[in-house]
Amino acid sequence: MLTLFANLKGGTGKSTVVFNLAIRQMLQGRLVTVCDLDPQRTLGDVAKIRQEDGTEPPLKVVRELPEKGARGDWLIDVGTSDMGAVRAAIRACGQVVIPVTPSQADVWATQRFLAIIREERGRNLPKIRAFVNRADPHPRSRENAETLAALGALTTALRSKLVQRLAFRRSFSEGLAVQELEPGGKAAAELESLAQEIYGGG
Repeated sequence: MLTLFANLKGGTGKSTVVFNLAIRQMLQGRLVTVCDLDPQRTLGDVAKIRQEDGTEPPLKVVRELPEKGARGDWLIDVGTSDMGAVRAAIRACGQVVIPVTPSQADVWATQRFLAIIREERGRNLPKIRAFVNRADPHPRSRENAETLAALGALTTALRSKLVQRLAFRRSFSEGLAVQELEPGGKAAAELESLAQEIYGGG
């Protein structure tokens, strides 16, 4: 399955999400490849940290979209500075997951991104889901609830959210997913909930 993680607005935390979900899937015994089409190449950098530290499992990162019928789970990260790559990834993927930070600007960007997906795919739409990322840690945050409601009006909104936590920032700098850093922590639990909604049990 080819899953594209993208949105038109920068700063949504998509690379962090891709990294953590990729490691989670590998820990579940899945064959995983990350396709890093973002010019910043952040995922390539974090893969090098794991390699240098000898952390298992290693993260396989490539720079090109796979051929049709590629095996395993493919997680595609693409930056909007290259709209040609964004559109190519939309055409190739089987599902799109849209991380959205809780703000009206991000909701508007999501609405425009959905229009691009429809433009590229017509009636042959991939599965599309959106979720609140970098959520306000306050449990009664109005912004979190309003963003979730807005996403539900636009597309399929996942109930799981990832809260803005130090563990997610550390995961990149240390080359470890939150389930490796703090297996019993809140960030790991949130990531597992999101992974269950996107991939199911395995």
